[in-house]
Amino acid sequence: MKTMHRFAVSAIAAAVLLGLGGCDTMSARDRDTAIGAGVGAVGGAVLTGGSAVGTVGGAAVGGLIGNQVGKGDDRRYDDRR
Repeated sequence: MKTMHRFAVSAIAAAVLLGLGGCDTMSARDRDTAIGAGVGAVGGAVLTGGSAVGTVGGAAVGGLIGNQVGKGDDRRYDDRR
């Protein structure tokens, strides 16, 4: 059962990250925030055995970290190419 839960969480995370590829209009900071929130949510879910509080807490912390990582780079994602 635990393996199935981890697989489901991983599949959802992969779908979210792939979906972010279509967000051309996002700034680099917005993209970093969204990626951080997604990674944090998955990490929180895995570390707490899938508890909602752990997932939401992980998303909040991950989003905050991602936002701060992208703080100095407010260019659009297309400008990086």
